Amino acid sequence: MKVSSLRRAVSGKTPGQKRVTRGLVVFSCLLLTVFLPALTAAQQPGKVYRIGVLSSGVPGSSPDIETFRQGLRDLGYVEGKNIVIEYRYTERKADRYPDLLSDLARLKVDVIIGDGTGATIAAKKATSTIPIVMTSTTDPVGNGLIASLARPGGNVTGLTNISGELGGKLLELLKEIDPKLTRVAIVIPGGGLGTANKLFVKETEIPARALRVQLISLVVRGPEDYEGAVRAATKDRANALLSRLPPGSSSADRKQFMELAAKSRLPVVSATNLDTEAGGLISYGRDPRESYRRAAAYVDKILKGAKPADLPVEQPTKFELVINLKTANQIGLTIPQKVLARADRVIK
Repeated sequence: MKVSSLRRAVSGKTPGQKRVTRGLVVFSCLLLTVFLPALTAAQQPGKVYRIGVLSSGVPGSSPDIETFRQGLRDLGYVEGKNIVIEYRYTERKADRYPDLLSDLARLKVDVIIGDGTGATIAAKKATSTIPIVMTSTTDPVGNGLIASLARPGGNVTGLTNISGELGGKLLELLKEIDPKLTRVAIVIPGGGLGTANKLFVKETEIPARALRVQLISLVVRGPEDYEGAVRAATKDRANALLSRLPPGSSSADRKQFMELAAKSRLPVVSATNLDTEAGGLISYGRDPRESYRRAAAYVDKILKGAKPADLPVEQPTKFELVINLKTANQIGLTIPQKVLARADRVIK
């Protein structure tokens, strides 16, 4: 009933009835005052947020992206309804970063996802205003991305990794399996000794010396280099490969590399279970899919008003040892029971 109608209804009534009717008028006006703005706002279309994903890989190369999308769905974000995700890939060409980031800035994305160390560093160089969420970055303080883990202090936050510190652990596992191990080839992504790779090699050299293992560095830019890298490792008499395949490597790429290594009877160890699932021998490290799920939570907080400067950067807290017994049998290697007993997961 309209207010004017309520007022007209007051006339012709007893004093008691008039008081009740006037009360109804006042109550109705209060209801309109309280709820009308909310009803009007509810009728307005909601904001559609735009998220930019920057990767060094090729389209469809990262299985972790689906985990990120699922994480957003779990938080109530639906693509095409309240979010749009803009994917940009360098296709392993680092010189494409500036153009791709200019494109994302032109689209006025609300958040940029830095898929790996290189992508995050490039994004930070390109903008100091658009929030950036790291999915897995090595030494973000040393790289100048954040002031500290507890208080990032700028426009970058998210998740870091400590893969640079895992090289020694992987060498120890190899030595337990093969006490005669003397030479290990580190497979380094295209671009050679970038910041993350320098840290990994540096952190691995000290335990390598203690274990009396000589390290050999092999650079691969993509699948076209895999066969040559395995051949070079065999020629250099390497006993095993320590894999650091490019972060944008697809499942098919990883499987191709593992098959080539297996044919040469070279065990492959890695800090990511994606390699072991593709046919590598052993992995020890965080589950990268968990990092992408957590990245979705950071995006949610930022879209709700949180500042990257105030969101502490997370470090991995869970490390998983995965052993592929199928691969061990294929290359004729016996995994000691004491190593198998420590495994979180065994692939048979």
